[in-house]
Amino acid sequence: MPGPRALVLGLDSIPPELLFDRFLGVMPNMRALVERGQRGVLRTIDPPITVPAWAVMFTGVDPGTLGIYGFRHRRPGTYWDMYTPTPQMIAYPTVWDLLSRQGKRVCVIGMPPGYPPPAVNGVYISDFLTPSNAQDFVRPIEMKKEILGVAGSYEFDVTFRAEDRSRVGEELITMTRHRWAVARHLWNKEPWDFFALHEIGPDRLHHTFWKYFDTQHPRYEANAPYRELADRYYRALDEEIGKFLAAVPDDVRILIASDHGSQAMDGCFCINEWLIDEGYLTLKSPATPAGVPLEKLAVDWSKTRMWGAGGYYARIFFNVAGREKEGIVPKAAIPGLVAELKEKLARVRRPDGKPLDAQVYTPNDLYKSVRGDAPDLIAYFGRLKWRSAGTLGHKKWFLEENDTGPDDSVHSFEGLYLLLNGSAEHGVLGKEESILDVAPTLLTWFGMTPQPHMQGLPIAAWGDGRKGTA
Repeated sequence: MPGPRALVLGLDSIPPELLFDRFLGVMPNMRALVERGQRGVLRTIDPPITVPAWAVMFTGVDPGTLGIYGFRHRRPGTYWDMYTPTPQMIAYPTVWDLLSRQGKRVCVIGMPPGYPPPAVNGVYISDFLTPSNAQDFVRPIEMKKEILGVAGSYEFDVTFRAEDRSRVGEELITMTRHRWAVARHLWNKEPWDFFALHEIGPDRLHHTFWKYFDTQHPRYEANAPYRELADRYYRALDEEIGKFLAAVPDDVRILIASDHGSQAMDGCFCINEWLIDEGYLTLKSPATPAGVPLEKLAVDWSKTRMWGAGGYYARIFFNVAGREKEGIVPKAAIPGLVAELKEKLARVRRPDGKPLDAQVYTPNDLYKSVRGDAPDLIAYFGRLKWRSAGTLGHKKWFLEENDTGPDDSVHSFEGLYLLLNGSAEHGVLGKEESILDVAPTLLTWFGMTPQPHMQGLPIAAWGDGRKGTA
């Protein structure tokens, strides 16, 4: 008797309200799935970012325990030397690692962090962080020619923070269609025990087009062609999902999930401008022009106690004596400095006079353990609706637009799940679940005991997750 099989379709950055409501009208295949599946909110982790969220989903441990806190990590003892995490840095085995060890055949497409692609008992295609000139994007390497031949090309990502939005929209659709063509080709090669696909396209779409389909966006623009591009993308994604699932037998367990959600971006809080005005950061000369990165300026480290980095959240670093080359902050002074910083940020008001609602955490506040190169502080602004702008020269604390290129959206904590479960009531709205619970749940589908290090628990309500109807 054949063993269990599982399929995970990862749709990056989609919040429940978009897939289950806003775009459902142009997604007939998804509507049919929603009508016979179990859906709900999948609460993501801190910080709600693609890297590390997918790694958390498939290992069952938090970012601190993994030692992965975002796309960029600062090398110890340096100020500006950054590196991007790789799958080889993940401290705990993923679901596909554990299944491979049991002799199960696995195929993983684009799950971040995914470059260089790790060795599995099957096939692994690397993720959107793959360098454009990379030749080693698939394991086994012998499959490269086959992958490229399926659709004529294979795109890992698009340049999305750009003014030529029409170009972005067309490239997104092309990229997505090529990826799913490759996925269908690989799915049909053999009866995989576990198959996982990551699609970065929705994230790029939201960053580029959110203000054209969301009338509540603070900078909403009624642009019919750009609004239609959003509809076209979701329609194309739905077509690809439908074509793929048409070849999936009813006994395959299926989970559709996102790593986090998205929401309209209110603007940017210029963390380093604020740190300068509050006396924590000192430059040797004024910053010019507007938008210059801090690392390109002359910092007076003899008078600088901390600095910040931009992104979906602010990473704040202390200039610690004995740790940084020109550190001045005694380790014993850090707790008092943290309390002082929290108090001052709590008093910051947005341009409309309302509180910025800054939330500041140490890694120990958020994680069971802290490994790797964590920032000293993690700060969210307005429940992430305000990005952190790390550049300088703006001469103000707030920006309406992103400082690193056009951007309409930011991330949110509410991802989604859709389970096609033969034992569930059709169209049921389930309770909110945690992204930490996905890995242990997937293992139970294969009759395996969750690993002792996993911080989540199997989700009993997800049952056996079969595609078929009750």
